[in-house]
Amino acid sequence: MAFEGKLPEKAVERLSEYRRTLLNCLNEGKTHIYSHELARLHNITAVQVRRDIMFIGYTSAQRKGYDIKDLINAIGRVLDSDTGLNVCIVGIGNLGTAITAYFSGKRSKLNIVAAFDVDEAKINRIIAGVPCYHVSRMAEIIKEKDISIGIITVQADYATETANNLVAAGIRGILNFTSVPLKVPDNVYLENSDMITLLEKVAYYVKP
Repeated sequence: MAFEGKLPEKAVERLSEYRRTLLNCLNEGKTHIYSHELARLHNITAVQVRRDIMFIGYTSAQRKGYDIKDLINAIGRVLDSDTGLNVCIVGIGNLGTAITAYFSGKRSKLNIVAAFDVDEAKINRIIAGVPCYHVSRMAEIIKEKDISIGIITVQADYATETANNLVAAGIRGILNFTSVPLKVPDNVYLENSDMITLLEKVAYYVKP
């Protein structure tokens, strides 16, 4: 039976990771996968994999394992918006450009459709396949392109101002790649991805 309401955040993360792995398996010609195989690839238990898959109401595991195409579609029905969601990125420097280029074409229901910056050399150009606008046009473009998610890759000094401007423009979800902890209204979902914290976490586990 499918999970009622919103899935736990960690379950959403794992389902996204499962889908990425399943897409890779599909590209390699694999058609079915067992829960213990998926678990091994993600360094978790098969029980956890089966529990996550039960969350989304998918129970058609056969003797030869889950049908990879069917499972990808089942995950998509839960994680993806029916009509798709548009995304913008604020700060199209090295990190912003790399994120935009990497994400391009990866998900049909999530599209980065605009970038914003203050560098005049970048304005009115296509960067990593995305048109770049001056930040002063943020509210206008977000409304025009029906953008609901913003990615922040600006310098730390401008992170709070950028988040406030995104919220004021109607953004409902923010992915923050700066080191500044942001505060947003309760109706805006915020995900922080601090590179320094992540690297320090890795360093902690590998130190002598």
